[in-house]
Amino acid sequence: MADIVKNILAKPIQLADQVIKSADEASSFKAECAEIKAKTMMLVDLLRQAARASNDLYERPTRRIIDDTEQVLDKALALVQKCRAHGLVKRVFTIIPAAAFRKMAALLENSVGDMSWLLRVSAGGGGYLGLPPIAANEPILCLIWEQIAVLSTGSLEDRSDAAASLVSLARDNDRYGKIIIEEGGVGPLLRLVKEGKLEGQENAARAIGLLGRDPESVEQMIHAGVCQVFSKILKEGPMKVQAVVAWAVSELVAHHSSCQDLFAQHNIIRLLVSHLAFETVQEHSKYAITSKSVHAVVVDANSNQNKVNANLNEDDDDSTSQGKVQYPLGSNKQINQMHNVVTTTMVMNAQSKLKQSNGVNQTNQVPHNHHHHHHHHTHSNHSISGTITKGRELEDLKTKAYMKAMAARALWQLAKGNSPICRSITESRALLCFAVLLEKGAKEVQYNSAMALMEITAVAEMDADLRRSAFKPNSPACKAVIDQLLKIIEKADSELLIPCMKAVGNLARTFRATETRMISPLVRLLDEREAEISREACIALTKFACTENYLCLDHSNAIISAGGAKHLIQLAYFGEQIVQIPSLVLLCYIAMHVPDSEELAEAKVLTVLEWASKQPHLIQDQLVESLLQDTKGKLELYQTRGSRGFH
Repeated sequence: MADIVKNILAKPIQLADQVIKSADEASSFKAECAEIKAKTMMLVDLLRQAARASNDLYERPTRRIIDDTEQVLDKALALVQKCRAHGLVKRVFTIIPAAAFRKMAALLENSVGDMSWLLRVSAGGGGYLGLPPIAANEPILCLIWEQIAVLSTGSLEDRSDAAASLVSLARDNDRYGKIIIEEGGVGPLLRLVKEGKLEGQENAARAIGLLGRDPESVEQMIHAGVCQVFSKILKEGPMKVQAVVAWAVSELVAHHSSCQDLFAQHNIIRLLVSHLAFETVQEHSKYAITSKSVHAVVVDANSNQNKVNANLNEDDDDSTSQGKVQYPLGSNKQINQMHNVVTTTMVMNAQSKLKQSNGVNQTNQVPHNHHHHHHHHTHSNHSISGTITKGRELEDLKTKAYMKAMAARALWQLAKGNSPICRSITESRALLCFAVLLEKGAKEVQYNSAMALMEITAVAEMDADLRRSAFKPNSPACKAVIDQLLKIIEKADSELLIPCMKAVGNLARTFRATETRMISPLVRLLDEREAEISREACIALTKFACTENYLCLDHSNAIISAGGAKHLIQLAYFGEQIVQIPSLVLLCYIAMHVPDSEELAEAKVLTVLEWASKQPHLIQDQLVESLLQDTKGKLELYQTRGSRGFH
């Protein structure tokens, strides 16, 4: 950096010396040239100071200011050279307006002001430094330079204030965020996240999250080392900072999904799940289980169950009797119920891992870290678990709730469209955590958990292996999740409704023929006043009734039995456009699979399909057009056999 600055300063210093020499040689406009010389001498003094302080100069404004100064000195040299004697004719015809000297004096004064500001800002002086003349064109740029300079060299308190200023700027305007990145703000912000005091770390992490507004900006932060810094904080930092970091991860991933895998490689999934699981479910780790026998897990589970049972018999007000792990659940029955789910899941996980490891090298038992030696890995997990747990119990409830909400938000964004990450999340305790938090979490964590489940199930819908491993019908964690999703769909009174409907629809292929309890609540939502809810209910039910679903016949019958036909006919005729096509598609699938249904005959479904096939806006969709033709063909066959109600 010092060499670069010395190089860019060399030319303006030479130019300034030439201006001074030429001004001394002036034979006309001597007074004006003397003023130019005086201002140039002030300027060259500052340029030489800058050359001596080149190690400390902040590069971005240095380049801009030196470039402007060089242009001013070029013009000054051209002006004073016109005043030198070059024969009688030259003197007679050299006419220079007085305004040219006034303008040049003002430009040199501006350059002096810019250079003075540059030396002050590079010294990292806190407080308001005033804006340099260069700021007349772009005041925000100079304010950003000033804050980044303080971030680089100021005290921890001043750096915290500077980060807070950058937060305000980045929040106000996307363009300011881009300038902060271009002017080199990311490196100093990341250093503050690592080294600052609590408030400074929070401000810096928030600034990083706000700066990641587009893929290019996120890419620059990735190159600056954001993954390593965030991983370190999620492992060891104060919970308030960890929560802001989790939020920042969710922002960066939301704006550039390609960085999902980079965050995953830095163990961020595991660390986020650990925050989600803290005081939510029992503190077992899927990673630590491999170092225990199934017997040990069962003994642990049984002893913990006995402790919970014993505690339940004591006075409810005795908070110490609840042991170290607190269950944020309501009644005693629920505590037992969820505890059993947790325990059973842990034991089943352990058993399946032991089966997999039969005859396999120990290192292969630990997911996602096949390259590490097993002993080393186990040790690091214990240390991570210990570090994260340290002091967390002492945090206030608001911070704990915010931490969970942000961990769920980050997992939601990381899971989006990414099979390996979804596998990593579902192999951990996360599904159990989401089930508990959907029921008992604060509003924000409930919403983020529902969105995470929606994204994970969307990936599972497309990935048969993930669907089979993560959402086995006999899995206690899966049952717990589905129970909660259905409760929310049955209540139908919150913003969780649509993500939960989508999640159940995504899991349509995992349900057995006998499990029809999710059909009725979805059918009831077809009769909903809000078109968006009816539409999502149609789409979810279509995933049960479509031909790709092996049990489409059973599910179609269940939809008819729940009274779906009359609702779908209403929606097809009178629904808003966003719900008309989904309702027609569902109606077609049901009629195609159960063409001899009495209910469909009575509801005059064929009449609806005939009408729909003549509506231009409905048959623009090729899927709808071909489905209508196929379904009409099947229904007409049954009509000729004398089905009631079609005539």
